[in-house]
Amino acid sequence: MIPPALTAGWPAPDPVAFQAAMRPAALALVDLVGGRRFSYAELDGAINRCAQWLLATLGDANGQRLAVLGRNDVAMPILHLAAARVGAIFVPLNWRLTVPELAYQIGDCTPSLLLADAEFRSAADQAAANQPETRVLNLAEAATEWESQPAVRPNCFPQADQPSTLLYTSGTSGRPKGALLTEANAFFTAVNFGMMNKITADSVVLCDMPLFHVVGLLTMTRTPLTQGGTLLMSRGFEPAVTLARLADPALGITHYMCVPQMAQTLRQHPDYRADVLARLTAFCTGGAPMPTSLIQRFVDEGISVADGYGMSEAGTVLGMPVGDRARIAAKAGSAGLPAPVLRVRLVDDEGQDVPEGAVGELWINGPNLSPGYWNRPELPTLADQGGWLRTGDAARRDADGFYYLVDRKKDMYISGGENVYPAEVEGAILELDAVAEVAVVGIPDEKWGEVGWAFIVPRSGHSLTAEMVTGHLDGRLARYKRPHKVVLCETLPRTGSGKVQKHLLRQQFLPPV
Repeated sequence: MIPPALTAGWPAPDPVAFQAAMRPAALALVDLVGGRRFSYAELDGAINRCAQWLLATLGDANGQRLAVLGRNDVAMPILHLAAARVGAIFVPLNWRLTVPELAYQIGDCTPSLLLADAEFRSAADQAAANQPETRVLNLAEAATEWESQPAVRPNCFPQADQPSTLLYTSGTSGRPKGALLTEANAFFTAVNFGMMNKITADSVVLCDMPLFHVVGLLTMTRTPLTQGGTLLMSRGFEPAVTLARLADPALGITHYMCVPQMAQTLRQHPDYRADVLARLTAFCTGGAPMPTSLIQRFVDEGISVADGYGMSEAGTVLGMPVGDRARIAAKAGSAGLPAPVLRVRLVDDEGQDVPEGAVGELWINGPNLSPGYWNRPELPTLADQGGWLRTGDAARRDADGFYYLVDRKKDMYISGGENVYPAEVEGAILELDAVAEVAVVGIPDEKWGEVGWAFIVPRSGHSLTAEMVTGHLDGRLARYKRPHKVVLCETLPRTGSGKVQKHLLRQQFLPPV
């Protein structure tokens, strides 16, 4: 018998309300673009005003979806937390996607409201054109409206295991899937990341990461607000601006997180100063494997670089021991140790735990895990899997308990911190009549970590060029999903059962080391 969820029947946690009661004057949130500053009491009031606006706009908000399309803005965490207080589900959309890609996600989650930056208003209108139940509003205008509402906490009582967030991830079947997250998931994600990276009430966290990913939306935003620290919200990553902010004593930043490609960009920038990053409590990286050589260079410069592993469905899973540069250097290449509020197993194909040093699939169990996916009944829920999330990632564990990822999900690759699933790209390429077969694989790239190469067998009697393929994908797929290189070939290597052997394509075309 599967036990009920740990959080079943609990009220949804609300750390901001707690901090507002305990430390009302403490600085909670700073808008680095507009300059507005919120104490915890002021942030709590702003969330309540937004919650009242949502109730006035939506009526019964319970279970309704609230989608947002825009760059980082302080309005987003306010909306997210307000949605949680009234039982709505917050859906941050990736502004890098094309209109057809956005239209699919909007059609899947059918939001009652879609709030968009002025920059993306046209794309939002086009993407929601076939969804008459979706009302599209300007985000800035909506924020002005909710500020006129009374700062009274809504008379709603969401449960801890009630979904409050819907994060779309690329799907192995070619269709994106929406991971549902509860406020309990968000709380324990913040606890895990906070404990692993020494985030306290004295911490100041700079968020450059986009808020449509779990790192920006939960890890970097919720953690300081849960601990009573200060969140600095930027519009996005700008290397020179980021370096200036990290060096600014008036800001007093203690924590920063980025993907490896961003870390490399910062280090190669003319304004880079190692002593500035060395003052950080933690310089965290994630979203893709961090090159061992880059870790060593940062450590040699006295920087407490902390690489880790996580996913949309789980938040933070593994991380390095912050502050212990000797162990970080000794374990370079590892994804680290398990977070405190979860359990990890390495399991073979028969479901048995593998011994130390052996490779197995990474399974996770804990209150931070998504209970399942939106509108995808064919996918197993967490309960269906006995409470264990089967990541599909292969890893090994050393004698000291450090985990090393040896392969990721079967076909997925990560380009510039963005997950790319070849099935989606292959499906778009196969729309061309001149294409008979296609296989897309990730190839190591110095700048982006990995880039996609498309191996295409042209259809007999048809003319096909690489330029025709890239032109076809323009406007159909986000730029980071489009193949970096198109290789036309006569055949694709296959197994006896007809399955494409993508590992052979990688081996054949790997760039020289």
